[in-house]
Amino acid sequence: MKSLEELKAIREKMQGQVGLRKEDETTTRVVVGMATCGIASGARPVLNAFVEGVAAKGLNDKVVVTQTGCIGLCQYEPIVEIMEPGKEKVTYIKMTPEKAVEVIDKHLVRGQIVAEYTFK
Repeated sequence: MKSLEELKAIREKMQGQVGLRKEDETTTRVVVGMATCGIASGARPVLNAFVEGVAAKGLNDKVVVTQTGCIGLCQYEPIVEIMEPGKEKVTYIKMTPEKAVEVIDKHLVRGQIVAEYTFK
């Protein structure tokens, strides 16, 4: 069993991550496919990379990281969709945690789509 102090520390850390899930009409949504096919292909580390990367870049107020079930393109898993207000959805395929870091920096911070990782 963990001590009360350890549990409080875990709670504070997780509350910061839960805040990533709040959204409105001005929020960018990052959706990671987490159906069985996605999880088997490595989607969980990709989801974690986005959650941690968005928090590290201070994007909590602008970006929501969520998960969904099957996106329908199992052969391209792990799949990440980015939906920005007023823009067309971008679908990234065969993602890895390393690619997620690059997408956060280029797409979410600088506004540049990383074309080589997208579904064409």
